[in-house]
Amino acid sequence: MPELSRSQVVVYGAIAVALLLVGARAIRSEGGDGAAAAAVSSSSEPGDFSVSTSGGDVIVDVTGAVRRPGVYRMPAGARVVDAIRRAGGAAGEAMLEGINRAARLADGQQVVVPERGPTGMPAGAAASEEGPVSLGSASLEQLETIDGIGPVTAAKILEYRDQRGGLASVDQLDQVSGIGPATMESLRARLQP
Repeated sequence: MPELSRSQVVVYGAIAVALLLVGARAIRSEGGDGAAAAAVSSSSEPGDFSVSTSGGDVIVDVTGAVRRPGVYRMPAGARVVDAIRRAGGAAGEAMLEGINRAARLADGQQVVVPERGPTGMPAGAAASEEGPVSLGSASLEQLETIDGIGPVTAAKILEYRDQRGGLASVDQLDQVSGIGPATMESLRARLQP
């Protein structure tokens, strides 16, 4: 077999790399393994990374007391704590005990990390019955002060909030059993997101 010149080796090498890239794109477009496609994509160009959405990724909005609030794509099955890490972690004034960090993320969910106010209470939480109560950090006792909410319904609201890693709107509570139209009006008047 004749020896190859340096320029021939370079040309053959370039052709091989081009074929590998074309093959990787073909596999990714046919719905091949998402992890393999992401790995190929991340190694083809420095700093270029894309994630396949065929694996059921979720997109969440992380806001509140985090270092980099924003909208993030997370893998299916990720938890609220993962979204907080992706947003740069909790800021110094974060009140992490106000949310369920172990809750699974859902597509379109907003994760609100409450801020601790000057009194140690969540920022925006009411100190008296007169002001609105923060939905993101309301305690069982605070919820029970609302007309039509007893201990059982208050516990259901907290469970519903914790399962979703927080709530973006008071209107989401109409999905909690035991909350009718009259109770929803009381909730709108006494709660804030």
